[in-house]
Amino acid sequence: MKTYIASEKDWAQKTYLVDASGKTLGRLATRVASLLIGKGKPSLMTDKLCGDQVVVINAKGIHVTGRKSKQKIYKHYSGYPGGLKTYNFETLIEKKPEEVILRAVSRMLPKNKLGSEMLKRLRVYAGSEHQQQAQKPEPIELS
Repeated sequence: MKTYIASEKDWAQKTYLVDASGKTLGRLATRVASLLIGKGKPSLMTDKLCGDQVVVINAKGIHVTGRKSKQKIYKHYSGYPGGLKTYNFETLIEKKPEEVILRAVSRMLPKNKLGSEMLKRLRVYAGSEHQQQAQKPEPIELS
């Protein structure tokens, strides 16, 4: 008996639209990461790029539970001595709300070249306007 190996024509890649307003950061990030990986598809192959594209809008409306808004720290190091910059969640959500979701999702993807390609299929926008109308994204409700 031969092993079935799916090819690219077997993956019907879709574009999903996710509204992040009122959602919790971690729960949203895990669902988006599983869409990017393609875990819900029957033809999942971990060595191929078979996931879908995801467009996240209203990134400013995301929240975290408990005291994480003040205690959650994001770090950025320039590589130079004294070049470590730290931000808490409140500061980063005001400056760059897209960065919060990008960092959360990227840390849930595989740490290899395939994970980098998956992250390129994620588009995050702070407001409700997006530039992916040509891909006809279908809205998906994350519970």
